[in-house]
Amino acid sequence: MRVFKRKIWERLAEWKRDFSRDYALLIEGARRVGKTTAVREFAAANYRSYILIDFSKDRESMKLFRDCMNDLDGLFLRLQSAYGTELYVRDSLIIMDEVQFCPQARQAIKHLVADGRYDYIETGSLISVKRNVRQILIPSEEMAVEMFPMDFEEYLWAKGDTVTAGLIRECFRKKQPLGQAAHRKIMGEYAEYMLVGGMPQAVDALLEYNSFSRVEKVKRGILDLYVKDAAKTEESGSLLASMTLQNVPSMLSKHEKRFMPSAVRRGSRIRDFRTSIAWLAGSKTVNICYRSTDPSPALGLNLDEDVFKLYMADTGLLFTAAFRANIGDADEICSAMLKGKLSINEGMFFENQAAQELKASGHDLVYGRFYAEGTSRVQEIDFILAYAGRLIPIEVKSSVSGKHVSLDRFMEKYRKWVKEAYVIHTKDLRVDGNVVYIPIYMTMCL
Repeated sequence: MRVFKRKIWERLAEWKRDFSRDYALLIEGARRVGKTTAVREFAAANYRSYILIDFSKDRESMKLFRDCMNDLDGLFLRLQSAYGTELYVRDSLIIMDEVQFCPQARQAIKHLVADGRYDYIETGSLISVKRNVRQILIPSEEMAVEMFPMDFEEYLWAKGDTVTAGLIRECFRKKQPLGQAAHRKIMGEYAEYMLVGGMPQAVDALLEYNSFSRVEKVKRGILDLYVKDAAKTEESGSLLASMTLQNVPSMLSKHEKRFMPSAVRRGSRIRDFRTSIAWLAGSKTVNICYRSTDPSPALGLNLDEDVFKLYMADTGLLFTAAFRANIGDADEICSAMLKGKLSINEGMFFENQAAQELKASGHDLVYGRFYAEGTSRVQEIDFILAYAGRLIPIEVKSSVSGKHVSLDRFMEKYRKWVKEAYVIHTKDLRVDGNVVYIPIYMTMCL
């Protein structure tokens, strides 16, 4: 399989340069997003030697971390012997892959970092789920970062295009359109990216075979893995976690997209799902978008954690799950996207992709429901960002409609905090007063 350039390499380089003497790096992310490959490539390029311990398979190393923490010299000697790799002081890296399977190794980070001989990177998912931390003291000597599926720029890199993302950013910065020829070309690439998704194995399958059927086979395997992971967890509510994950396409296809417990299991209430939702959040397979009850620049202070939407962490996987449920057809959706004529059902992919892009850019996902001034009618805003003491409302339009009543009313009600709003759509960039219409591929610039 190809090794793709990933943006997390910049974070790894920053950590090694500025923080590695005082902190281990903890990389969280869903399974199959490419954590292990990225770290292995970084280690090979930046250290004289490295040892990669896969705790999902290596029981002997797990035993070493249980038995040898009072003898670090002995621990390092045994690791070098077991892996046939010599470690060099301040020039070797020890990678703890799938560290959630060995909580003792994670707890040992405090002593390993203090020892100072080597650098440490931990990778995994479900790292903070209760059963993986209940018997350990979580070390403060960890610096955590999250790794996401490949974004559009990384996808373009994989296809050998190192120019287009820069053009997109420049046009966004200047608030100027790209022009129809460039826009249509990029939208074609973006439609393909949405269908394929950002899982490295899926991207590799496209490049290797130029076949969507091969891509779908890879994605089905990843989805099956996620569902099995959810079903076998030791936490109570594991069946609900699996059922919830499989119901995400159905929930997003509805006009009312917020999570409804009874849609997963008849008669259920939100309290029945707290454990399963926490598990899904910890697995990084979904992105949760909470409702703001009173939007303000301090968005996190006014969230209703019982009211939320669930988006798939990778839109390519959402397509695959939806096709299984007969919710959409790949060719029809791709064609409709290019023409700006997505139906309501098809628009769910558009909204999911916007959520994925915003999350990968470091934003918390928040949406708003509010009463317009002087009315009792409830309005909804798809996403709200808080930045520099301002609110930035965002509406996602999968069709060519130029109307945005909810956005206008939000801007009127919260005018002291809103100076600019965005509509994400299928067309080229244009500006209408303080509303900026951007093509979906510019979401990465927000």
